[in-house]
Amino acid sequence: MTIKKTASIFTASALALAVAGAAQAVELEVGETTLNLYGYAKLDMIYDVDAKLGNAVNRNEIRLDGDEGSDGHFDAHAWQSRLGFITSTPVGGSTLRTMLEGDFYGASNNFRLRHAYGEWNGILGGQTTTNFASFLGMTPTVDFNGQPGQANVGRQAQLRYTVDGFSVALEDSGSLGGNLGGELPDTDDDELKNSLPDLTVRYQGGVGDFNYSASALLRRLEYYSAANDSDEGTTGWGLNLAASAKVAEGVTLRGSITHGDGIGGYQYITPGPSGYVDSNGDVQSVKGTGGTAGVSIAAGPGNVNLAYGIATVDLDDAATDGAVAATANEKFEGVFLNYIWSPVRNVTYGIEAGYHSRKQVNGDDGDAVRIQGMVMYNF
Repeated sequence: MTIKKTASIFTASALALAVAGAAQAVELEVGETTLNLYGYAKLDMIYDVDAKLGNAVNRNEIRLDGDEGSDGHFDAHAWQSRLGFITSTPVGGSTLRTMLEGDFYGASNNFRLRHAYGEWNGILGGQTTTNFASFLGMTPTVDFNGQPGQANVGRQAQLRYTVDGFSVALEDSGSLGGNLGGELPDTDDDELKNSLPDLTVRYQGGVGDFNYSASALLRRLEYYSAANDSDEGTTGWGLNLAASAKVAEGVTLRGSITHGDGIGGYQYITPGPSGYVDSNGDVQSVKGTGGTAGVSIAAGPGNVNLAYGIATVDLDDAATDGAVAATANEKFEGVFLNYIWSPVRNVTYGIEAGYHSRKQVNGDDGDAVRIQGMVMYNF
């Protein structure tokens, strides 16, 4: 067995962390298997000028205009700290790759599973980032949650096949996308159910300094009606377009558009559910639309990043039907301005100002400001 240091790129993880560049890993060779251990320790220091928004920005905690509450909240935590490993083994004329990764953003800040999958000959099985997602439209932020309105970059169990830039997957339908919101007609005997996996397809390509992706989603929203002794449901769908372009030396633009009917949580940080049951007992899907835009400009040892995101749902019919309250959220927005830099390899610092807002169906709204800094040491 040999141990050495090697530089490896973990693109998805780096963007999800709002940190660009190469992560260092400890490489071990055991027989024909290469094992890369990687991770980091990260401190977040947070000051909420208005209401306290949580460890990562939770827009449900934004206080509405006119409501009373305390202002000025400081917090610090290291729960984003991460540990993982990747293996590669030559098998049957191809390479078998596995990944296992976790952090401390689980319940009660316990260690949680992020990625756990294997991939061979283009066939992936396990838990990883949904195939509907794209990191191309994501501008780096210090806040862990980042821009609302893009395709959800969360992780769920799936079976995926990839060839060249095309991938198709069957994914856990009871996870990221969510099911119906509100109460069922018979709260004792009716039952939410997931009868089919979610189907996602994606294509990603590029020309020169321009990279793009397009993804689509097809899913089933359903519940068991005890009154009818039958399954009641509807079909949901979603689309996402994302792109990044280097438009000048040290200047990169990024953006994305997400839209769907019954898309639910596949729209990242969605304000509302994928659907609801109306007064007649029928399932109605909820339309959702979101988007992101951002620019990164090289400056000194790092980048200045300006990012915007918006996530909306159409709950007017649901509110009229009484399926959701007039106080339900229908729009989230966020603006981020930060500077993230690395004075030396393996060390990353960041400082960020964020402006966040929410709006309810009844028109009431509110906003909040967060100042955040980070210190991250990776290996």
